Amino acid sequence: MGSSSIGRDWSAAEFDATPRHERWRECGVEILYEIVDQPRLPPQIRVIVRDWLSANNIILRGRDTNVLIDTGYVSRASETLSLLRKPKHLGSEPLNWLVNTHCHSDHMGGNAAIQRAYACRTSVPEGEAELIRAWDTRGLWLDYAGQHAERFDFDDVVVSGRTYRWGDLEWLAIAAPGHDPGALMFYCAEERALITGDALWENGFGIVLPDVPEELEEARRTLDAIAALDVRVVIPGHGPPFAGVAGALERSFARVDALRGNPERIARNVLKVMLMFSLLDRESIPLATLPDYLASVPIYREYNERYFKQTAAQLADWLVGELEKSRAARRAGGLLLASNS
Repeated sequence: MGSSSIGRDWSAAEFDATPRHERWRECGVEILYEIVDQPRLPPQIRVIVRDWLSANNIILRGRDTNVLIDTGYVSRASETLSLLRKPKHLGSEPLNWLVNTHCHSDHMGGNAAIQRAYACRTSVPEGEAELIRAWDTRGLWLDYAGQHAERFDFDDVVVSGRTYRWGDLEWLAIAAPGHDPGALMFYCAEERALITGDALWENGFGIVLPDVPEELEEARRTLDAIAALDVRVVIPGHGPPFAGVAGALERSFARVDALRGNPERIARNVLKVMLMFSLLDRESIPLATLPDYLASVPIYREYNERYFKQTAAQLADWLVGELEKSRAARRAGGLLLASNS
């Protein structure tokens, strides 16, 4: 991780004067920084913007109950706890309730550490409950995708269509299938604020799998559901909160249309995203061992057999080339490195 920007605090004047794309480009794919108490959000909503390895942490502070939505990746759990303990976030106050938008590793990987630190109530989306109870490492994209999380228990479930009082505001849970079939979004009509997880970012949405064709259409229906809401600000799972909802939806609808009927393209995108995620976690991967790694992780092996029919070495060379082409990664000293490392 690039340490120079970790925990960076933006003043209101600096934040407003800096173009959004410059703010986010500064963190690239790995540098963590914070944008907290933005003018467009009420004071009880605190957003810690993380990176592509750890999802954003959203704190909803109330008179009697403090709620945290999503906890980031397991290898960054100590960092998450340090950020939460900052006075402008939770400080010495208790955390009473932990909620997940969905249960992929970058959103629930810190749950167990948060539970130990705060002994808080924990709620997962109803559609994710059986995966967590069984600790289904394939369904949770853990060993299936070369990712990790510490097992945790939960107290109850959050149900689509029900309203919850968090941060002294009313939040409606809304089903958000597509990227994750059990995912939820949370909408506050009073503030016209929508917490989207990976259902909508400013420039896209979370990957869908090519071997589950209905996921792409579910992602589109989720976008339709967002378009039907009166939304002033989106608080996404990755990237800063943003107000340009119409533009974000337009870009995501175009993305759905581009992917429709093209499972090979979807598969290519999935593998690039998965490898970049693992690279951010490991910080470097020896190029000589990459073919064996790809052959050992089920999603690469299965997708290669189904869509590409290459040797592991050919697949590794192609993936590295694609990450280099997009300037997300580089080769140096026999290693694959994230570009900002």
